[in-house]
Amino acid sequence: MAMRYYEEFQAQQTSLEQSKRLKVGIIYSYAPNDEQEEENSEDTASLPKSQRDFLDAAINDYNAMFKCKFDSSADNFHNYYKDFSLKLKNRELDLAIVVNMFLTGFDATTLNTLYVDKSLRYHGLLQAYSRTNRILNSVKSFGNIIAFRDLQKPTDDALALFSDENAKGIVFLRSLEEYLHGYTDDKGEKHKGYNELLQTLHTRFPLNNFLESTLKQSDKKDFLALFGEILKLRNILEVFDDFSDSLSERDRQDYQSYYIDTYESLRTKDQTQKQSVLDEVEFEVELLKQVEISIEYILELIAKYHKHKDKQSYEHIVKLLDSSLSLRSKKELLLHFIESLNPQSDVAKDFSIYINARKDESLSSIITELDLKPEKTRAFMRDAFERGELRNYGQAFGEILPPSPLFGKGAEQTHKVRKQALEKLQTFFELFKGLDMSNKEQ
Repeated sequence: MAMRYYEEFQAQQTSLEQSKRLKVGIIYSYAPNDEQEEENSEDTASLPKSQRDFLDAAINDYNAMFKCKFDSSADNFHNYYKDFSLKLKNRELDLAIVVNMFLTGFDATTLNTLYVDKSLRYHGLLQAYSRTNRILNSVKSFGNIIAFRDLQKPTDDALALFSDENAKGIVFLRSLEEYLHGYTDDKGEKHKGYNELLQTLHTRFPLNNFLESTLKQSDKKDFLALFGEILKLRNILEVFDDFSDSLSERDRQDYQSYYIDTYESLRTKDQTQKQSVLDEVEFEVELLKQVEISIEYILELIAKYHKHKDKQSYEHIVKLLDSSLSLRSKKELLLHFIESLNPQSDVAKDFSIYINARKDESLSSIITELDLKPEKTRAFMRDAFERGELRNYGQAFGEILPPSPLFGKGAEQTHKVRKQALEKLQTFFELFKGLDMSNKEQ
């Protein structure tokens, strides 16, 4: 069955461009009894010739995908198993087809969906399910199991055996209707549905006169809590194929923008107070990141605006930037780029030139202001952008600072310069991170 699935995926993808194909891998080994529910060994020598040949051909596909050299021989298969496992954890494989593999000793919190086409039972069933039920963050608060066989009773039996007969209520999601319209749980606690939460949102915080600056502190807290609940419930609802969101994309972006603004205003105010009001409210950072807008998409919209010059397109770009956690800090930079365009401009090409110029100008200003060592500072920041992280420790950071004494009054100045350099370089790094398009496909 695994071989047939693999063949089908390969066949259906032959007409697609390479960049649009799913990266599909397959791994299996010999088991004396195909129905056993234990982790298979790494024995491939005992596989029937047809299965061994198929595995080698699939491994060759894998080698071509990832530029490596594995095969089904004893030593090489062990290395293939380890590499396959690592690529699965790092999300370099989109889909893994396995037979009794990775059931034990394998944990990857990023795995989100398990497709089951086998009559699993008891601990074998729970071992398989547990591959994808690891909570990662507020976005992945559960795993998805898609079963092609009726496993409801085996699942209930397994849960009853290994925990208690009421455990199934904890394990399974409720119905779409319950999440939309509300429900009462087994403890008698009532939970509001998505529709009711949206109604409260529109009534208490209507978009047409939403002014964060005029809200009382208690209203701001209520708005953060309410929209946070909506984000969490929406995250669950998106699992259902039949879910149709009554909150339009534009309205969601506007509310998300206000959500970030409100949080930032409370955080700024908290900096002057001993006790934070935000301790009582959870800000759903991960759920906001889930719907992040890529810079490539923004550039596509800028190119369309540049071509047609319509006010609506410009306003859409502004709204998207305001609603994005990663791009709102770059809003001014991007809007200045739009203003710099002329009828002869090539958006993609000119953006790289514009960013490189602004980047060099900003870094030069920091170097001059703090008397940092120019070449070492530029090398330090190049390394930070390549690594995707600015490190404020180690010899490299110390080498960019101007020479100063380690003791006495001069030591205080050294500490001050170090702190200023870190703050300004971190701000610089966050501003330009992800904007280098030279290594990306246009």
